[in-house]
Amino acid sequence: MTVSNGARAAALILMVGAVAGCGLPRSGPNKAELFAGSVLREGDAFVVTVNSRVAQATAVTPALGFSSSFLSAGRIGSDTIAAGDRLSVTVYENVKDDPLLGNTGQRLSQLSELQVDGEGFIFIPYAGRIRAAGASPEELRTEIAKKLDPQTPDPQVIVQRIAGDGSTVTISGAAGAQGVYAIERPTRTLSSMIARAGGVSIDPETAIVRVTRNGHTGKVWLLDLYENPRLDIALRPGDSIVIEEDTRAFVAMGATGAQNRVPFETQNLSAIEALAIVGGLNTSLADPTGVFVLRNEPAEVANVVLGRNDLVGAQRMIYVLDLTQPTGMFEARDFIIRDGDTVYVTEAPYVQWQKAIGALTGATSAANSLASATGTN
Repeated sequence: MTVSNGARAAALILMVGAVAGCGLPRSGPNKAELFAGSVLREGDAFVVTVNSRVAQATAVTPALGFSSSFLSAGRIGSDTIAAGDRLSVTVYENVKDDPLLGNTGQRLSQLSELQVDGEGFIFIPYAGRIRAAGASPEELRTEIAKKLDPQTPDPQVIVQRIAGDGSTVTISGAAGAQGVYAIERPTRTLSSMIARAGGVSIDPETAIVRVTRNGHTGKVWLLDLYENPRLDIALRPGDSIVIEEDTRAFVAMGATGAQNRVPFETQNLSAIEALAIVGGLNTSLADPTGVFVLRNEPAEVANVVLGRNDLVGAQRMIYVLDLTQPTGMFEARDFIIRDGDTVYVTEAPYVQWQKAIGALTGATSAANSLASATGTN
Protein backbone atom coordinates (compact mmCIF):
# COMPACT_ATOMS: atom_id res chain seq x y z
CA MET A 1 0.00 0.00 0.00
CA THR A 2 1.35 3.41 -0.96
CA VAL A 3 1.25 6.18 1.64
CA SER A 4 0.89 9.74 0.26
CA ASN A 5 3.23 12.56 1.28
CA GLY A 6 0.27 14.39 2.86
CA ALA A 7 -0.53 11.40 5.04
CA ARG A 8 3.08 11.10 6.08
CA ALA A 9 3.18 14.79 7.03
CA ALA A 10 -0.01 14.44 9.00
CA ALA A 11 1.33 11.38 10.79
CA LEU A 12 4.56 13.22 11.58
CA ILE A 13 2.63 16.16 13.01
CA LEU A 14 0.57 13.82 15.17
CA MET A 15 3.68 12.07 16.41
CA VAL A 16 5.44 15.36 17.18
CA GLY A 17 2.36 16.60 19.04
CA ALA A 18 2.18 13.40 21.03
CA VAL A 19 5.85 13.59 21.97
CA ALA A 20 5.55 17.29 22.83
CA GLY A 21 2.74 16.46 25.23
CA CYS A 22 4.73 13.73 26.95
CA GLY A 23 6.63 16.07 29.26
CA LEU A 24 9.74 17.07 27.33
CA PRO A 25 12.37 18.95 29.35
CA ARG A 26 11.80 22.70 29.65
CA SER A 27 12.81 25.60 31.87
CA GLY A 28 9.39 26.21 33.42
CA PRO A 29 5.71 26.89 32.66
CA ASN A 30 4.64 28.25 29.30
CA LYS A 31 2.51 31.32 28.72
CA ALA A 32 -0.75 29.38 28.64
CA GLU A 33 0.01 27.74 31.97
CA LEU A 34 0.86 31.05 33.61
CA PHE A 35 -2.31 32.67 32.30
CA ALA A 36 -4.26 29.67 33.57
CA GLY A 37 -3.28 30.74 37.09
CA SER A 38 -5.23 33.97 36.71
CA VAL A 39 -8.00 34.82 39.15
CA LEU A 40 -10.22 35.22 36.10
CA ARG A 41 -9.67 31.52 35.41
CA GLU A 42 -10.20 30.47 39.01
CA GLY A 43 -6.50 30.71 39.82
CA ASP A 44 -4.94 32.56 42.75
CA ALA A 45 -2.91 35.27 41.00
CA PHE A 46 -3.79 38.48 39.21
CA VAL A 47 -2.27 38.60 35.72
CA VAL A 48 -1.66 42.21 34.66
CA THR A 49 -0.22 43.52 31.42
CA VAL A 50 2.29 46.27 32.13
CA ASN A 51 1.55 49.71 30.72
CA SER A 52 2.61 53.19 31.77
CA ARG A 53 -0.09 53.39 34.46
CA VAL A 54 0.89 50.06 35.98
CA ALA A 55 4.59 50.95 35.86
CA GLN A 56 3.89 54.18 37.72
CA ALA A 57 1.62 52.55 40.33
CA THR A 58 4.19 49.86 41.14
CA ALA A 59 7.25 52.15 41.25
CA VAL A 60 7.63 51.75 45.01
CA THR A 61 11.20 51.98 46.30
CA PRO A 62 12.57 51.48 49.84
CA ALA A 63 11.96 54.54 51.99
CA LEU A 64 15.24 55.44 53.67
CA GLY A 65 15.94 58.57 55.64
CA PHE A 66 16.41 60.19 59.04
CA SER A 67 13.69 61.24 61.45
CA SER A 68 13.22 64.85 62.50
CA SER A 69 15.19 64.24 65.70
CA PHE A 70 18.26 63.42 63.61
CA LEU A 71 17.72 66.19 61.08
CA SER A 72 17.06 68.95 63.62
CA ALA A 73 20.09 68.28 65.81
CA GLY A 74 22.53 71.15 65.42
CA ARG A 75 26.25 70.73 65.22
CA ILE A 76 27.96 70.55 68.56
CA GLY A 77 30.54 73.22 69.17
CA SER A 78 33.95 72.10 68.08
CA ASP A 79 35.32 73.36 71.43
CA THR A 80 32.67 71.99 73.75
CA ILE A 81 34.35 69.94 76.44
CA ALA A 82 32.97 66.49 77.29
CA ALA A 83 33.69 63.85 79.91
CA GLY A 84 36.76 61.91 78.81
CA ASP A 85 38.40 64.83 77.01
CA ARG A 86 42.01 65.74 77.77
CA LEU A 87 42.92 69.35 78.50
CA SER A 88 45.98 71.50 78.90
CA VAL A 89 45.81 74.38 81.42
CA THR A 90 48.48 77.10 81.56
CA VAL A 91 48.51 79.68 84.38
CA TYR A 92 50.64 82.88 84.31
CA GLU A 93 50.89 84.59 87.71
CA ASN A 94 51.59 88.27 88.27
CA VAL A 95 53.96 87.58 91.17
CA LYS A 96 57.66 86.87 90.99
CA ASP A 97 58.89 85.89 94.42
CA ASP A 98 56.24 83.53 95.73
CA PRO A 99 53.97 82.17 92.97
CA LEU A 100 51.02 80.07 94.02
CA LEU A 101 51.51 77.19 91.60
CA GLY A 102 55.13 77.36 90.50
CA ASN A 103 58.53 77.52 92.14
CA THR A 104 60.13 80.79 93.24
CA GLY A 105 60.84 82.95 90.23
CA GLN A 106 58.64 80.81 88.01
CA ARG A 107 55.58 82.71 86.93
CA LEU A 108 54.40 80.20 84.31
CA SER A 109 52.82 76.91 85.43
CA GLN A 110 51.49 74.31 83.00
CA LEU A 111 49.10 71.49 83.85
CA SER A 112 49.06 69.18 80.83
CA GLU A 113 47.05 66.06 80.06
CA LEU A 114 44.24 66.83 82.51
CA GLN A 115 41.54 64.16 82.08
CA VAL A 116 37.93 65.24 82.43
CA ASP A 117 36.45 62.59 84.71
CA GLY A 118 33.27 60.61 84.13
CA GLU A 119 31.20 63.21 86.00
CA GLY A 120 32.66 66.01 83.88
CA PHE A 121 35.06 67.57 86.42
CA ILE A 122 38.78 68.40 86.54
CA PHE A 123 40.93 69.25 89.56
CA ILE A 124 43.11 72.37 89.65
CA PRO A 125 45.41 72.92 92.65
CA TYR A 126 44.12 75.74 94.92
CA ALA A 127 41.03 76.08 92.72
CA GLY A 128 39.57 72.71 93.58
CA ARG A 129 37.21 70.55 91.59
CA ILE A 130 35.74 72.47 88.66
CA ARG A 131 33.06 71.32 86.25
CA ALA A 132 34.44 71.26 82.69
CA ALA A 133 31.98 69.15 80.69
CA GLY A 134 29.56 71.25 78.66
CA ALA A 135 31.75 74.35 78.83
CA SER A 136 33.94 75.82 76.13
CA PRO A 137 37.67 76.35 76.82
CA GLU A 138 36.97 80.09 77.17
CA GLU A 139 34.24 79.51 79.75
CA LEU A 140 36.46 77.11 81.69
CA ARG A 141 39.37 79.58 81.53
CA THR A 142 37.18 82.26 83.09
CA GLU A 143 36.03 79.90 85.85
CA ILE A 144 39.58 78.81 86.75
CA ALA A 145 40.80 82.42 86.84
CA LYS A 146 37.88 83.33 89.12
CA LYS A 147 38.74 80.49 91.52
CA LEU A 148 42.47 81.39 91.64
CA ASP A 149 42.11 85.16 91.82
CA PRO A 150 41.59 85.37 95.60
CA GLN A 151 44.91 83.57 96.12
CA THR A 152 47.09 85.01 93.37
CA PRO A 153 46.34 88.43 91.89
CA ASP A 154 44.87 88.61 88.40
CA PRO A 155 46.05 85.21 87.08
CA GLN A 156 46.17 84.76 83.30
CA VAL A 157 44.81 81.35 82.30
CA ILE A 158 44.92 79.48 78.98
CA VAL A 159 42.82 76.32 78.43
CA GLN A 160 43.27 74.08 75.41
CA ARG A 161 41.36 70.96 74.43
CA ILE A 162 44.11 68.51 73.46
CA ALA A 163 41.94 65.55 72.42
CA GLY A 164 38.21 65.02 72.15
CA ASP A 165 38.21 61.49 73.48
CA GLY A 166 34.99 62.16 75.37
CA SER A 167 32.98 62.96 72.22
CA THR A 168 33.35 59.91 70.02
CA VAL A 169 31.40 57.78 67.58
CA THR A 170 31.97 54.21 66.43
CA ILE A 171 32.20 53.27 62.77
CA SER A 172 31.85 49.63 61.72
CA GLY A 173 30.76 47.47 58.81
CA ALA A 174 32.10 48.12 55.32
CA ALA A 175 34.00 51.26 56.28
CA GLY A 176 37.49 51.92 55.01
CA ALA A 177 38.80 51.69 58.58
CA GLN A 178 36.55 50.62 61.43
CA GLY A 179 37.14 52.16 64.82
CA VAL A 180 36.27 54.80 67.42
CA TYR A 181 36.66 58.38 66.20
CA ALA A 182 36.54 61.69 68.05
CA ILE A 183 34.07 64.37 67.00
CA GLU A 184 36.36 67.29 66.23
CA ARG A 185 36.13 70.44 64.16
CA PRO A 186 36.63 68.68 60.78
CA THR A 187 34.41 65.68 61.65
CA ARG A 188 31.22 67.08 63.10
CA THR A 189 28.93 65.72 60.34
CA LEU A 190 28.17 62.24 59.04
CA SER A 191 29.84 62.58 55.64
CA SER A 192 33.02 64.09 57.09
CA MET A 193 33.27 61.31 59.67
CA ILE A 194 32.87 58.64 56.97
CA ALA A 195 35.65 60.36 55.03
CA ARG A 196 37.77 60.37 58.20
CA ALA A 197 37.29 56.58 58.39
CA GLY A 198 38.56 56.12 54.83
CA GLY A 199 35.24 56.08 53.01
CA VAL A 200 33.61 52.73 52.23
CA SER A 201 35.06 49.42 51.06
CA ILE A 202 32.05 48.44 48.91
CA ASP A 203 30.44 49.85 45.77
CA PRO A 204 28.99 53.27 46.73
CA GLU A 205 25.97 52.49 44.51
CA THR A 206 24.78 49.82 46.95
CA ALA A 207 26.13 51.24 50.23
CA ILE A 208 23.69 52.10 53.01
CA VAL A 209 24.65 54.19 56.05
CA ARG A 210 22.87 53.30 59.31
CA VAL A 211 23.11 55.61 62.33
CA THR A 212 21.87 54.58 65.79
CA ARG A 213 21.43 57.22 68.50
CA ASN A 214 19.75 56.73 71.89
CA GLY A 215 17.98 53.61 70.68
CA HIS A 216 16.68 55.21 67.46
CA THR A 217 17.99 54.29 64.02
CA GLY A 218 17.95 56.00 60.65
CA LYS A 219 19.31 54.79 57.29
CA VAL A 220 20.23 56.55 54.06
CA TRP A 221 21.82 55.58 50.78
CA LEU A 222 25.42 56.75 50.70
CA LEU A 223 24.93 58.46 47.33
CA ASP A 224 21.86 60.29 48.66
CA LEU A 225 23.96 61.48 51.59
CA TYR A 226 26.51 62.94 49.20
CA GLU A 227 23.90 64.51 46.94
CA ASN A 228 21.53 65.95 49.58
CA PRO A 229 23.18 68.26 52.17
CA ARG A 230 20.09 68.03 54.38
CA LEU A 231 20.86 64.36 55.07
CA ASP A 232 24.37 65.18 56.28
CA ILE A 233 23.30 65.14 59.93
CA ALA A 234 25.31 66.51 62.84
CA LEU A 235 26.87 63.81 64.99
CA ARG A 236 26.45 63.28 68.71
CA PRO A 237 28.72 61.50 71.21
CA GLY A 238 27.88 57.80 71.31
CA ASP A 239 26.50 57.59 67.76
CA SER A 240 26.96 54.19 66.12
CA ILE A 241 27.58 54.35 62.36
CA VAL A 242 27.40 51.14 60.34
CA ILE A 243 28.13 50.89 56.61
CA GLU A 244 26.00 48.11 55.08
CA GLU A 245 25.72 46.62 51.62
CA ASP A 246 22.30 46.44 50.02
CA THR A 247 20.93 42.90 50.49
CA ARG A 248 18.07 43.12 47.97
CA ALA A 249 18.00 40.55 45.18
CA PHE A 250 15.74 39.10 42.49
CA VAL A 251 15.60 35.64 40.93
CA ALA A 252 16.03 35.16 37.18
CA MET A 253 14.57 32.00 35.64
CA GLY A 254 13.53 30.58 32.31
CA ALA A 255 14.98 31.48 28.93
CA THR A 256 17.41 34.11 30.18
CA GLY A 257 21.15 34.33 29.75
CA ALA A 258 21.63 33.08 33.32
CA GLN A 259 19.35 31.57 35.95
CA ASN A 260 20.35 32.72 39.38
CA ARG A 261 19.61 34.81 42.45
CA VAL A 262 20.92 38.22 41.45
CA PRO A 263 21.79 41.06 43.86
CA PHE A 264 20.76 44.60 43.02
CA GLU A 265 23.54 46.71 41.53
CA THR A 266 21.84 50.10 41.92
CA GLN A 267 19.26 51.75 44.17
CA ASN A 268 16.54 51.38 41.53
CA LEU A 269 16.50 48.52 39.06
CA SER A 270 14.19 48.35 36.06
CA ALA A 271 13.01 45.19 34.32
CA ILE A 272 15.14 45.94 31.28
CA GLU A 273 18.20 46.42 33.53
CA ALA A 274 17.45 43.18 35.37
CA LEU A 275 17.39 41.30 32.07
CA ALA A 276 20.63 42.97 31.00
CA ILE A 277 22.36 41.93 34.25
CA VAL A 278 21.62 38.24 33.54
CA GLY A 279 22.73 38.44 29.92
CA GLY A 280 19.42 39.37 28.32
CA LEU A 281 17.07 36.90 26.64
CA ASN A 282 18.41 33.59 25.41
CA THR A 283 18.14 34.22 21.66
CA SER A 284 17.71 30.54 20.81
CA LEU A 285 14.98 29.87 23.40
CA ALA A 286 13.22 33.01 24.64
CA ASP A 287 9.80 34.28 23.71
CA PRO A 288 10.02 38.12 23.87
CA THR A 289 6.23 38.29 24.25
CA GLY A 290 6.43 36.27 27.47
CA VAL A 291 8.49 38.16 30.03
CA PHE A 292 6.86 37.81 33.44
CA VAL A 293 7.54 39.38 36.84
CA LEU A 294 6.04 37.49 39.78
CA ARG A 295 5.69 39.10 43.22
CA ASN A 296 3.56 39.36 46.33
CA GLU A 297 2.18 42.89 46.09
CA PRO A 298 1.04 44.88 49.16
CA ALA A 299 -2.70 45.42 49.17
CA GLU A 300 -2.43 49.20 48.84
CA VAL A 301 -0.44 48.85 45.60
CA ALA A 302 -2.54 45.96 44.27
CA ASN A 303 -5.74 47.96 44.76
CA VAL A 304 -4.33 50.85 42.75
CA VAL A 305 -3.07 48.58 39.96
CA LEU A 306 -6.39 46.73 39.68
CA GLY A 307 -8.63 49.75 40.25
CA ARG A 308 -10.15 48.22 43.38
CA ASN A 309 -10.41 49.01 47.09
CA ASP A 310 -11.49 45.69 48.60
CA LEU A 311 -8.24 43.71 48.59
CA VAL A 312 -6.68 42.97 51.96
CA GLY A 313 -3.20 41.57 52.58
CA ALA A 314 -0.47 40.74 50.09
CA GLN A 315 -1.70 39.68 46.65
CA ARG A 316 -0.02 37.36 44.17
CA MET A 317 0.63 39.34 41.01
CA ILE A 318 1.96 38.25 37.64
CA TYR A 319 3.06 41.22 35.53
CA VAL A 320 3.39 40.61 31.80
CA LEU A 321 5.86 42.43 29.56
CA ASP A 322 5.67 42.08 25.78
CA LEU A 323 8.94 43.36 24.35
CA THR A 324 7.66 43.09 20.78
CA GLN A 325 5.05 45.80 21.27
CA PRO A 326 5.88 49.33 20.01
CA THR A 327 6.19 50.58 23.60
CA GLY A 328 7.28 47.25 25.11
CA MET A 329 10.89 48.23 25.68
CA PHE A 330 9.81 51.52 27.25
CA GLU A 331 7.44 49.74 29.64
CA ALA A 332 10.25 47.36 30.62
CA ARG A 333 12.53 50.34 31.17
CA ASP A 334 9.99 52.04 33.46
CA PHE A 335 8.83 48.97 35.40
CA ILE A 336 10.76 48.79 38.70
CA ILE A 337 11.99 45.45 40.05
CA ARG A 338 11.69 44.98 43.79
CA ASP A 339 13.35 42.81 46.40
CA GLY A 340 12.24 39.18 46.13
CA ASP A 341 10.81 39.45 42.59
CA THR A 342 11.04 36.54 40.19
CA VAL A 343 11.80 37.49 36.58
CA TYR A 344 10.73 34.64 34.34
CA VAL A 345 11.02 34.40 30.55
CA THR A 346 9.03 31.71 28.74
CA GLU A 347 10.35 29.63 25.87
CA ALA A 348 9.19 30.35 22.34
CA PRO A 349 6.45 27.93 21.18
CA TYR A 350 8.60 26.43 18.43
CA VAL A 351 11.19 25.31 20.98
CA GLN A 352 9.00 22.47 22.24
CA TRP A 353 8.34 21.39 18.65
CA GLN A 354 12.05 21.50 17.98
CA LYS A 355 12.68 19.36 21.06
CA ALA A 356 9.94 16.93 20.01
CA ILE A 357 11.36 16.58 16.50
CA GLY A 358 14.80 16.09 18.00
CA ALA A 359 13.43 13.41 20.30
CA LEU A 360 11.72 11.63 17.36
CA THR A 361 14.71 11.79 15.04
CA GLY A 362 16.94 10.67 17.89
CA ALA A 363 14.65 7.75 18.63
CA THR A 364 14.48 6.82 14.91
CA SER A 365 18.26 6.91 14.58
CA ALA A 366 18.62 4.71 17.66
CA ALA A 367 16.07 2.23 16.26
CA ASN A 368 17.86 2.08 12.91
CA SER A 369 21.19 1.51 14.65
CA LEU A 370 19.70 -1.27 16.74
CA ALA A 371 18.15 -2.88 13.64
CA SER A 372 21.44 -2.74 11.83
CA ALA A 373 23.26 -4.27 14.78
CA THR A 374 20.80 -7.19 15.05
CA GLY A 375 20.51 -7.71 11.31
CA THR A 376 16.73 -7.30 11.26
CA ASN A 377 16.70 -4.42 8.78
